[in-house]
Amino acid sequence: MTTETLDFKTEVNQLLDLVIHSLYSHKEVFLRELISNASDAIDKRRYESLLNPDLNKDAGDWKIRITADKDKGTLTISDNGIGMTRQDAIRELGTIARSGTMEFLKSLKDRDVKDNPELIGQFGVGFYSAFMVADSVTVISRSAIAGDNQAIKWQSEAKGAFVIEDAEKATAGTDIILNIKKEEEKYLDQWELKSLVKRYSDYIAHPIVMEVETEKDSSIDTSKKVKLRQDEVINSMKAIWLKDKADITDSEYNEFYKHISHDFTDPLRVVHYKAEGTSEFTALLYIPSQIPFDIYFDKFKAGTSLYIKRVKIMDHCEELLPKYLRFIRGVVDSSDLPLNVSREMLQNNRQVDIINKNVTKKVLDSLTDMMQKEPERYEEFYKIFGKILKEGVHFDLSRRETIGDLLLLKSINTGKDRFITLKDYIANIKEGQEEVYYITASSFEAAMSSPYIETFRDKGYDVIVMLDEFDDIIFNLYEYKGKKFKSVIKGDIKLDNKEEAEEKQQTAKRFKKLIDMIHNRLADEVKDVRLSGRLKDSPCCLVTEEHEMDPAMERLLASMGKEVPQGKRILEINPAHPLIEAMERTFNDNATSEKLNEAIRLLYDQAVLLEGGKLKDPAAFTKTVAKLMAASMG
Repeated sequence: MTTETLDFKTEVNQLLDLVIHSLYSHKEVFLRELISNASDAIDKRRYESLLNPDLNKDAGDWKIRITADKDKGTLTISDNGIGMTRQDAIRELGTIARSGTMEFLKSLKDRDVKDNPELIGQFGVGFYSAFMVADSVTVISRSAIAGDNQAIKWQSEAKGAFVIEDAEKATAGTDIILNIKKEEEKYLDQWELKSLVKRYSDYIAHPIVMEVETEKDSSIDTSKKVKLRQDEVINSMKAIWLKDKADITDSEYNEFYKHISHDFTDPLRVVHYKAEGTSEFTALLYIPSQIPFDIYFDKFKAGTSLYIKRVKIMDHCEELLPKYLRFIRGVVDSSDLPLNVSREMLQNNRQVDIINKNVTKKVLDSLTDMMQKEPERYEEFYKIFGKILKEGVHFDLSRRETIGDLLLLKSINTGKDRFITLKDYIANIKEGQEEVYYITASSFEAAMSSPYIETFRDKGYDVIVMLDEFDDIIFNLYEYKGKKFKSVIKGDIKLDNKEEAEEKQQTAKRFKKLIDMIHNRLADEVKDVRLSGRLKDSPCCLVTEEHEMDPAMERLLASMGKEVPQGKRILEINPAHPLIEAMERTFNDNATSEKLNEAIRLLYDQAVLLEGGKLKDPAAFTKTVAKLMAASMG
């Protein structure tokens, strides 16, 4: 096939610019990234060879080789892994196939990345980090599984394009050749390279080999030294998760986390343990201190790798943890699963189920421990991952109460700067209160000014403020410590004592004819009209039935292009409000008054606006308001 010159995709150019010009104080991570990629390539070929032994025929011993040539100014990282075809190279080295890439890069434009390299660390700079220290990069690769075994050569100077052509390579695997920049020649020094490998890549499961220069006594003249060059394995190859916890320093834990996550920041917490008994496995898990930028996209891949007897089976094993813990990074190494296990075999597998239950319990126990012993750190965690953790309330029925104990929530009594736990809410609940009241809102300020909480505030009931988009779906049917959750913007609210309830019955009789008239006038818009048990200062509001969808959720789903059935609302009115009292007087004087009709229409439109909805006829609303304003000022 002929030589091709192809342009990088737009997002690659943007990422290259950020990496080359913004991570100047973290350049050494390029070696960690390239060694990590080489290790992944070997793991993939090693796993594929379990299913197809022919892939091993020219592999030899698995190894990663580092070759520094000071005369040529090149650094080469070679592996005998799975290799790449031409199309693999174009896809893997010329594009970024991650959900939300463009949104992420756009969000970085106005932020000072130089002072916050962890922002790019969330993304994982990978192969492109090579351009931090190299003027140009050449990749020579041959696929272990391609039919024609044609090697390819990929080359680029990171100036918007790359060249790809056919090449010769005797065996499968990949060589990455960096033409090191003059000012970065320290990365050709064997001691610098050995130091970086020891720091960042010591736990790589495959030997990292480098030809080093040593001295030994001359066999002819013992007073003289002879220089020799020989291969040396410069990493320990000891899987850190199999070591005793007492033998691992915090620094080692942190560096291994950065190796598997490609992050720049230390993790928030480490969970490391060995399970024995009906299922034997070791887990080394991390709670990150930064949220992955694409975690809310459908194609986000969980961060837990599955090993079986130290053989990496897959990078992203979704069966090991529930989805609401998908932010956890780390490895699980099982002794019980077969090496040739497939993703299909992992589903509904008893051993995997046991691992999942054990690991999930350990993570939740660790979060509970952090919450009790390090409340400030837990609050930091919750601000980052709480939105994801509380998904478990909806999806994990067996652990709903455990997850409920871990929630940090705001309420109308705490204010926007403090949190309350559900235990605290229940402990301070009013006598006779059988439900946990909550309100969904776009902001804390919006919740505090909402008409839906007026009577709650007046009577001293606390209301939890829910600010995330899917909170109503999560908590709609939730029950904690025997107390059901109830939205204050749905269903009927009854906070009255016996005397107030009797007085309300009399008021309902008094306003019945007006209520019937309002219902008749608004029959196309509302399901019912009734007196409100939640309003004190506002004249009206719209509510839905108890278990119908929250209006804000309806709007969110509609904006996502989902079909949402439009149900009618219930209009609640406050008989103590001057407007409703004036409407009653007008009704008693002249039930067919045009002013009364206008007032009914405006009343409904007010309720729509308070709910956050859109008016059907904004022009008519504005015209009527202007008319009333002119009359009042005339």
